[in-house]
Amino acid sequence: MTTPALFITGAGSGIGRAVSLAAARDGWYVHAADIDHAAAAQTLEQVEQRGGHGTGHGLDVTDAAAVAQTFTALDSAAAPLRGLFTAAGIDTGGAAHELDPAVWRRVLEVNATGTFLVVQRALEAMMPGGGSIVLCGSPAAQVGFAAGGATAYGASKGAISSMTRTLAVDYAPFGIRVNAIVPGPTETPLMWANVPPAEVDRMRDQVEREVPLGRMAQPEEIAESVLWLLSDRASYTTGSLLPCDGGVLAKSSISV
Repeated sequence: MTTPALFITGAGSGIGRAVSLAAARDGWYVHAADIDHAAAAQTLEQVEQRGGHGTGHGLDVTDAAAVAQTFTALDSAAAPLRGLFTAAGIDTGGAAHELDPAVWRRVLEVNATGTFLVVQRALEAMMPGGGSIVLCGSPAAQVGFAAGGATAYGASKGAISSMTRTLAVDYAPFGIRVNAIVPGPTETPLMWANVPPAEVDRMRDQVEREVPLGRMAQPEEIAESVLWLLSDRASYTTGSLLPCDGGVLAKSSISV
């Protein structure tokens, strides 16, 4: 039986790296891609140390030509593409009335357009034989963050939610399932991207007090939910937005 291949963006760290390692454990051939080629190579090295196999790629997901070239170069004969996880993303912004339009465009370009460009090529590869696509959503698509300043990020993740549903309907006839994972606060570099280093410990304590489960997630916990969505164990699940958020979206802020 030919080993199925899984393409992962943002594989150089955080949830993307955790999914890469869990996928190797579960028997996937892992294509690890990241804008930081060295980080992608490190992930691939860890995959191989665990007995897995794959390739590493430096990839800017906003570069349509580079995305197309990368997918064309994949050896689909040896390991047909049957899975995609899109973890590449950025979180930057500020108060909407002060937000530089260039920042708005960049967040949407990476998180929404970059996801679309990768999905587009993955769909082409999967249409002959089916597959499973998991996008990376966020609670910010459904609720406003108490910390504020996430207008661009929330809009980009709203696009992911909508894309998930429309793609699920459009490509179900081809045997392609499309879902999104909705991670809550997770211990990754992206989590603290907009927090001054001196404030990280204080902010971590505050976040953990606000999560119903009382703690942040580790990337490996999110990865397990992603691998379930990718697998045949979720064979009748498509168009879903699966919260893996410690109860964040279930919680009302009203305490009386």
